[in-house]
Amino acid sequence: MASLSTIPKPISDASFLLPKLRDSVIFLKNISISRPKIRPLTRSNIIKNSNQTQFSSEGQCSPMFEVPVLSSSEVIQRMRTSREGHETKQLYLAMYSSVFGGITTDTDAMVVPMDDHMVHRGHGVFDTAAIMDGCLYELDEHLDRFLRSATMAKIQIPFDREIIRRILIRTVSVSKCRKGSLRYWLSAGPGDFQLSPSGCPRAALYAIVIQDQSPPDHRGIRVVTSSVPIKPPQFAVMKSVNYLPNALSKMEAEENDADAAIWLDGDGFVAEGPNMNVAFVTKEKELLMPSFDKILSGCTAKRVLVLAAKLVKEGKLRGIRVDNVSEEDGKRAEEMMLIGSGVLVRSVVQWDEEIIGDGREGPVTQALLNLLLEDMKSGPASVRVRVPY
Repeated sequence: MASLSTIPKPISDASFLLPKLRDSVIFLKNISISRPKIRPLTRSNIIKNSNQTQFSSEGQCSPMFEVPVLSSSEVIQRMRTSREGHETKQLYLAMYSSVFGGITTDTDAMVVPMDDHMVHRGHGVFDTAAIMDGCLYELDEHLDRFLRSATMAKIQIPFDREIIRRILIRTVSVSKCRKGSLRYWLSAGPGDFQLSPSGCPRAALYAIVIQDQSPPDHRGIRVVTSSVPIKPPQFAVMKSVNYLPNALSKMEAEENDADAAIWLDGDGFVAEGPNMNVAFVTKEKELLMPSFDKILSGCTAKRVLVLAAKLVKEGKLRGIRVDNVSEEDGKRAEEMMLIGSGVLVRSVVQWDEEIIGDGREGPVTQALLNLLLEDMKSGPASVRVRVPY
């Protein structure tokens, strides 16, 4: 694969030219990574507000409210300190940013400008590709959807497709991650805090490699019907960063002791989950998946449809169909499953108060999960892009 030193200038501006990536990791320039002691609050490093008021630990007003003024090294140190007490099973191994034109493995340098239009206006798109055994699974399928979403969001793509692809592969290579996920974003870019992106000189590309240390869990789960309004089709088919409805839907599920909430479309047909597709096995042993015309076209779901053909040949399924699915038909199905890059293929054993099938993980669901895992580990080169480490 060609070195990033041969990457041409971005389409929009010569100042975006990527620096040559050596074998070592590229870090942000002009940011100290030393570990200085945090300065105590003194008169010389604080700023007072105009009304000279602060709140005590008991919530009472005091005459003075003091805010420390920090150097860049102190900011980095405090960010590190704040992370030390935060338990997470996700590790961030490497990040690329076209804003600083390179890759960093310093977690505290993995930042996005506050005036990025994606941050304060939600004007950005993203996608995710799984990393399995040192290969990026379905990278090209995800990348094509990513660029389609950017076009729908009217984001000027700063590099051509091949350059973006090389950047993503290089970021995973630097991370040394062999099992995890690669998430990447295109935004209208930083510039100002206006509503229009006209003040943003160029779009921005970000990517981050995530290693999730959570153990795999394929047990059957419970879902509920979401009361959060589903996105209209114009926005549902685009993978934008506007995931507030999705987050609220997931929170609603958790508040009801469920794992996910299922959206119905305006006509009452089954749509999708907050970040996964839905599928069913009917009593006639047919794999049935809701059509993609009003929801996000799931890359993993579409791959499962291809893999399911093997089960038809083996007689475990009688057919495969993509069509409208009523809530009633969904709840009386033999099996129900959620499909996505995060959950892979997960059995649903209860929807609202209705038990699905016999209330246990379905055999077809398990067979599809096994086929997908096999495909991720030893599938054709068309779905597995090997990363050079």
